[in-house]
Amino acid sequence: MSRSADEAPAPEPVDGRRRRGQDNRARIVAAMMAIIHDGNVAPSAEQVADRADVGLRTVFRHFQDMDSLYREIAQVVGAQVRAILDQPVRAQAWADRVLELVGRRAQAFEQIAPYKRAADVFRHRSKFLGSDYTRLVTELRQLLVAELPPAIMADPARLEALDLLMSFEAWSRLRREQDLPVAHAQEVVEAAVRRLIG
Repeated sequence: MSRSADEAPAPEPVDGRRRRGQDNRARIVAAMMAIIHDGNVAPSAEQVADRADVGLRTVFRHFQDMDSLYREIAQVVGAQVRAILDQPVRAQAWADRVLELVGRRAQAFEQIAPYKRAADVFRHRSKFLGSDYTRLVTELRQLLVAELPPAIMADPARLEALDLLMSFEAWSRLRREQDLPVAHAQEVVEAAVRRLIG
């Protein structure tokens, strides 16, 4: 019996292997992120396989090497960070808008901190990890420059000092080496930025 033109074709059966493969891939990425978040900046493929509860061969079936796994993590973390940074700035005055950016960066930097430290371990041998962070630095600078008035833009020393103060490196120093809580670290950056922008 022929099917009428209006009748929808029967759905194809779900490919169980493909679904399992997707599930395994997601579990491997989640396992790697969890291990890094727990403080191990250079987990082995064996540790990732164990945490994901998959075989070592499964890890390498989905990811040719650890660098390709870091690429996937960078995409996940990058999407989370952009969701924070890409929100419209609400303040009206330019100085308040810059200070709002400080708060946004504090939130974003806390999100990426464990993964950034892990990426730094491999950055010297990974072209992707180096260029990925360079892109983020460039985007952050563009977001800052978009809020600055001509007087600041005409003063290269102040512009570069602002860019430095609002960087991940400055935030990491306050949080790790100086051991400041998040709120205190943000207060320090805001106070320094206020002095710079007058």
